[in-house]
Amino acid sequence: MTSNPPAVSDLPVLRLSNVESAYGPIKAIRGVSLQVRRGEIATVLGANGAGKTTILKTISGILDPRKGSIAFKGEDITARDPAWIVQEGLCHVPEGREVFPLLSVRDNLLMGAYTRRDRDGVARDLEAVYRYFPVLKERATQDAGLLSGGQQQMLAISRALMAAPHLILLDEPSLGLSPKLTREIFEIVVRINRERGTTLLLVEQNANMALATADYGYVLENGRIVMEDTCARLREKEDIKEFYLGVKEAGVRGERRWKKKKTWR
Repeated sequence: MTSNPPAVSDLPVLRLSNVESAYGPIKAIRGVSLQVRRGEIATVLGANGAGKTTILKTISGILDPRKGSIAFKGEDITARDPAWIVQEGLCHVPEGREVFPLLSVRDNLLMGAYTRRDRDGVARDLEAVYRYFPVLKERATQDAGLLSGGQQQMLAISRALMAAPHLILLDEPSLGLSPKLTREIFEIVVRINRERGTTLLLVEQNANMALATADYGYVLENGRIVMEDTCARLREKEDIKEFYLGVKEAGVRGERRWKKKKTWR
């Protein structure tokens, strides 16, 4: 494993400009603008229901925005067909894994490479996936539905890698996993970024893990971006410490948490 991060370009591989999306009459994200630079890991932090998953669904074409635009590698992909977006090199690992339970682990992986025609490249990536997650090689012929939750998360990430993506959207990879397994998954995410140069946009409720893993972060509240900065600087912000990392300021021990207001300073 290399300790050197990939070269990060100043040019964004992904850019959202004033994007709004809704579920019927309920507006889920409101004027969201963000960018992800080539070669970096970016993260979106936010409480349950803040709109994090909606952002990823809108980027990958599952949900059409009502307003705004999305550019990937300089090309407008707003409301394009999800299959076309995958072919362009953008893969979405959804919350809840969504593996094909009745297909074998190997067939799940090959489904990720369905749009590719370079058989040699597919074979190389299959071996690379098995190096990242040896348990998938051990269980290659087993039905994916019989894997544990953590193994299914490994399979979902690996299936995305089999498409040879430029950018992976990763939704709540720690959901339902033990702290130990969460650390293992995030260590592999960093390896994928550093060894393959794959750009990642990570949505995660585990703020400690997300801020320790990513390079740049956005904070989402009620569908709006309320703060953005490098993750190193976000970790030092008082509101992030208080409301996301569980660190209380001196002298507020007796103050009721729900009465303390965010200032986003």
